[in-house]
Amino acid sequence: MTYLKNNLTLLTDFYELTMAGGYFEENMQDTIATFDMFYRRNPDKGGFAVMAGLEQVVDYLKDLKFTDADIDFLREKGIFSEAFLEYLRHFNFTCDVWAVEEGTPIFPGEPIVTVRGPLIQTQLVETMILLTINHQSLIATKASRIVRAAAGRAVMEFGSRRAHSYDAAVYGARAAYIGGVAGTACTIADRDYGIPALGTMAHSWIQSFDNEYDAFAAYARRYPNSCTLLVDTYNVLKSGIPNAIRTFDTILKPLGCRPKGIRIDSGDITYLAGKARKMLDEAGYPDCAICASNSLDEYIIKDMLRQGAPIDSFGVGERLITASSEPVFGGVYKLVSVCRNGVETPRIKISENVAKITNPCRKDLYRLYDKESGKALADVITLFGETIDDTRPYTIFDPEHTWKRKTLENFRCVNLRRQIFENGKCIYQCPPLKAIRERYAQQLTTLWDEVRRFENPHTYYVDLSQKLWDTKDRLLHGSR
Repeated sequence: MTYLKNNLTLLTDFYELTMAGGYFEENMQDTIATFDMFYRRNPDKGGFAVMAGLEQVVDYLKDLKFTDADIDFLREKGIFSEAFLEYLRHFNFTCDVWAVEEGTPIFPGEPIVTVRGPLIQTQLVETMILLTINHQSLIATKASRIVRAAAGRAVMEFGSRRAHSYDAAVYGARAAYIGGVAGTACTIADRDYGIPALGTMAHSWIQSFDNEYDAFAAYARRYPNSCTLLVDTYNVLKSGIPNAIRTFDTILKPLGCRPKGIRIDSGDITYLAGKARKMLDEAGYPDCAICASNSLDEYIIKDMLRQGAPIDSFGVGERLITASSEPVFGGVYKLVSVCRNGVETPRIKISENVAKITNPCRKDLYRLYDKESGKALADVITLFGETIDDTRPYTIFDPEHTWKRKTLENFRCVNLRRQIFENGKCIYQCPPLKAIRERYAQQLTTLWDEVRRFENPHTYYVDLSQKLWDTKDRLLHGSR
């Protein structure tokens, strides 16, 4: 379920509108164009990213229209003709859209969203597609890294107050849930998406009482079946843990309840957790979990666990919700073909920066899985409509170093993309968020450990079919 509060049609870069006006005046509005969204490198030098945000793109495209207020605003700019403004007044989205489904591991260079239709329409949707997929894929990818670092321990997304806006808080919580977090501090994300809202108390609760024990006791009386106490307001080992144990003894035990846990939010958490664990165990509470928070990320979590910290769960805030180590996903949206009078002409962007050279043509995207292990072997980008026969050996090759070749056998071939819109009508049912999260968890198991590792991950093969490579090579050498 999604709540779009405003008409977002004008959430565009202004050049999309000036180009649209130019296309209209040049009588190019009915020229059929194909644009691909892809990204160039994985965040944090990782081995893969996680696709997220498609549901919000679908909602945006379903509601794409210019209001009278939009038209009046554009008229005031003084640069658009009345004929063009009238065209926008009757704007109707009629494009075809294909996309990789949410929760799928994705790799650089792959066409994760493709829009094909009248040139003005395909151009106008650029910004919203980019900002939506870029943001949520970035946060889902960061969440994936943090959750994998926690090695089976629950991770809670605690970043709402550090997010870059209220929408970033809500959609960031959604993306983090796809990436594997157990829940969120963002209550509205529970209401709108069913992500479990989690949380207990802040230091202000402790400070509001005359002493720490009174604060703990009051909380335990109110929430005896879900009592987790924040123990670092004054002194974790001299005050927090002793008062927590006293509360468990005097309040919870008489009620027949057991404590859920304690949370440590400052100091040398690895050291403090070890000492706290011993104190809790000796007091008869080995089942009392320890939660750590305070500016955590995947590297800190890995170090804490490597040092033997007895931590059962993690609350991760600002470094997750802002992906602070690499806060830009870098997806781009590029024209790859133009069709006039039924004749399809590929388009390519050429640059001295090799990474910025685009793959031309309408395309399909396939993933090849080993039939025995179930692991993903490679992805292949083909011409649109081109198929890969998985009953026969198939040779893949490096698009830049074409002498590097490998022949695959005993594999199954899966088209990674689904058609989302046909002639402007949505033909795709967005799955529940829980199902997206489950898809991610399942798809993660298909990646080799070498691709999933944090440091120097194996570069996953994303190759071009021979026909697509031949077309690209021809365009690069100027034969159009």
